[in-house]
Amino acid sequence: MAQKKPVTRPAAKASNTTSAPKVQRNFIFKKENYLLTLIAFVVVVIGFALMYGTTDIYDFRKTTLAPIVVLAGLGIGIYAIMYKGKASSSDNA
Repeated sequence: MAQKKPVTRPAAKASNTTSAPKVQRNFIFKKENYLLTLIAFVVVVIGFALMYGTTDIYDFRKTTLAPIVVLAGLGIGIYAIMYKGKASSSDNA
């Protein structure tokens, strides 16, 4: 049987980490989007808290006010997702 020769690989080049180009990450959501999402979540939780209780089920607070508050929170959430923010001069470059 013939012996196999060991495979030699070229030595890896020394990389200089200081000259590596910096990668700029462009995230979809900005800080404002997350803040608006948090506000929407709080409004929805307040709406569900308004529905809570063991008193009269046909109360104005439970049948009218709470659903309006929940829908307002969902609307704020949709706005938070769609919000792009103001264009800055660095975005145009």
